[in-house]
Amino acid sequence: MRWTLKLWLLFLLTAMACVQKTAGSCQPRPSCHECIRSHPSCAWCKQLDFVPADESDAGRCATRLELKRRGCLPSEVMDPCGKQHILEDRPLSENPQHENITQLAPQRISLQIRPGEEQSFTVRFRRAEGYPVDLYYLMDLSHSMKDDLENIRRLGSDLLAALRNITTSVKIGFGSFVDKTVLPYVSTSPAKWLHPCPSANEPCQSPFSYRHVLALTDNASEFESRVSQQFVSGNLDTAEGGFDAIMQVAACKEQIGWRDVTRLLVFTSDGTFHMAGDGKLGGVYLPNDGHCHLDENGLYTESHLYDYPSVGHLAEVLSKSNIQPIFAVTGPRLLMYEELSKLIPKSAVGELKEDSSNVVQLITDAYKSLSSTVNLEHSSDLPPGISIAYDSHCGDSETFGRTQGGECSGVHINQLVQFTVRINATTCLPGTQDLALRVLGVGEELRVQLSTVCECQCGDVKPYAPHCSGGHGNLTCGVCSCLEGHRGRLCECKQEDHDDPEAGCRDGNSTGPVCSGKGQCVCGKCQCHTHASGPLCKCDDTGCERHNGELCAGNGQCRCGICECQSNYTGGACDCSLDTSGCLKEGAACSGHGRCVCNRCQCEAGWLGSHCSHCAECRTPCEQHRDCAECKAFRTGPLHGNCSVSCNQTTRVLSAPTVDERWCKMTAEDGSLLIYLVEEDETGDITLTVNSQEGTTDQTFKLVLGLVLGLVIAGLFLMGLYRIVVDSWDRREVKHFEEECIRARGNEVNNPLFRRATTTVINPKYSKD
Repeated sequence: MRWTLKLWLLFLLTAMACVQKTAGSCQPRPSCHECIRSHPSCAWCKQLDFVPADESDAGRCATRLELKRRGCLPSEVMDPCGKQHILEDRPLSENPQHENITQLAPQRISLQIRPGEEQSFTVRFRRAEGYPVDLYYLMDLSHSMKDDLENIRRLGSDLLAALRNITTSVKIGFGSFVDKTVLPYVSTSPAKWLHPCPSANEPCQSPFSYRHVLALTDNASEFESRVSQQFVSGNLDTAEGGFDAIMQVAACKEQIGWRDVTRLLVFTSDGTFHMAGDGKLGGVYLPNDGHCHLDENGLYTESHLYDYPSVGHLAEVLSKSNIQPIFAVTGPRLLMYEELSKLIPKSAVGELKEDSSNVVQLITDAYKSLSSTVNLEHSSDLPPGISIAYDSHCGDSETFGRTQGGECSGVHINQLVQFTVRINATTCLPGTQDLALRVLGVGEELRVQLSTVCECQCGDVKPYAPHCSGGHGNLTCGVCSCLEGHRGRLCECKQEDHDDPEAGCRDGNSTGPVCSGKGQCVCGKCQCHTHASGPLCKCDDTGCERHNGELCAGNGQCRCGICECQSNYTGGACDCSLDTSGCLKEGAACSGHGRCVCNRCQCEAGWLGSHCSHCAECRTPCEQHRDCAECKAFRTGPLHGNCSVSCNQTTRVLSAPTVDERWCKMTAEDGSLLIYLVEEDETGDITLTVNSQEGTTDQTFKLVLGLVLGLVIAGLFLMGLYRIVVDSWDRREVKHFEEECIRARGNEVNNPLFRRATTTVINPKYSKD
């Protein structure tokens, strides 16, 4: 229900797109084609005699609302909009049969876009049960994969059985690879070429780059038979030529036998991979061309001529071929291939046991993971000036505005997901462009026939039209194209023969610009550009007064520098409303204590407020002038929106005057203290002196200062208390230590068994002399 409501809302928004165009940057243009290309808000009036005689046809280009205001009939307005038409929309399969399954709808759509506008449509996808699968098993046959080959020879039946639990239509094929057959990748000595394996007794075949062994088939016995005839080979370095093999599997569609179904490529290896640039070590410098180079025996014979493909090239070819790779690699290589998988769309990585015994379960799990993720993308490069954004509606989650494609994860069988595709064009396309949208891993496509609306189909083409001065021109979209020898907006004059045909378009003998630089001279008369008028285009229709940034306050038209106001507005800028509703309160204008000027009250002396309902004389002078002191000094308070009208006092704002008992101390609207002085001179004029420091900031400053001082004092107190406690604790510990030292000495007594460690001997013959 929620999706249905969103689709209806999207349809209504698309249908109303032409009506809800904004004014934008629509500028006058000389022709209808240039007009509608310039901005999506621009429209063209083809009505005859719509443009005054002294203006150019460029004035026919304006917004639809402006043309209507100027008197153009709706039927004469050319304002083309983008259109879409669904050409083919087969229903999604409810109970699919593998021969004819529809998961993607619609299938073909025609889309016309006006530059600057957006067209959107909805794509539906329902994941079908039993969708056909093609699986190609690509195996590394370097010597380290010997044990794996023994298991692969016996897995044909198990692999087909596992896939048939998922789909009733499945085919499998087989191919193998080693590396480029040149040094330093493989040994080219005759003995090692014939038998590259370490042991002379084991079966071993000569090295090769890639060999296509078995095309896709549903015969498990044939798969096992052909694989059983394979033997391992050998190379010199740890990296293998797997990228060469993947490129050939993707490029050789006919030899492999790919169908327009889910295509899986299972890549098994225990080694790393060579990539673009590595071929230079072997003298291979030509970039990989991405074409098929298999001979009649299925061998890639050109590997010594073309370098390994890059990761980006490989990802592009796999994506265009709609092939989903599954990298089944051993543990030590798992991290490397996980990083590789991030660069290749719609790929998966699984850890392969040393002998490949878990490969069937690995493939099954990877297929379930890949098929539960739905990625909608455009399959080719976009035409210049075209951009696409995707909104994904996945049931429980939604994402918006992705430019690379829409994505829904965890999609179950028979679950419906939808994508809103939004396409914009900034330029005109040369004819119709074909665009393909597809769900990665699915053979179906949505073909979009894309074109732009850049021409006016006015339907009024008349050669030798009477409107063009009796047949002196051809009429198209209300504009005359004059025949040779005639000129003018209506082809009304012949080609001038005199020396200065522009003399009548200059002011007297002036050598200044023709038509004051604001128009063009046609038949000796000025045809003014938009926003200019007069015989010599001297009048500027944009030079009037503005109010709130709008010309004539948006309530009138500018004519030669003077505002021509609408009937209910007056003033130099049409900013004064003649309406009195804003002055009425309880049926009385300005409460009977003022007069209404420009829909605002001007109060009599002694009355305040927006409707003059507050008695100034009934309050103290401080109360009477509080609101005016606040609004005139600080632009706040209840009168801030009507301050200039309600308050006529002279106001001064002083930074730090002397404050005594004469000063008013009132609470402002925001709760701060407002301090001001009311003074009246002998003529009755009131002067307000406002203390700006005390008025709005002093209390806040004092509060902040008090808090800071309080925190500092509290901090110093806590530091002193901490110091006293620590000092007392240290003294106690020192005293305790001294007591322990005294107790450790014990009683000192003479030991009769004690003997010193040294003996002193006296030489009686020794003399100091």
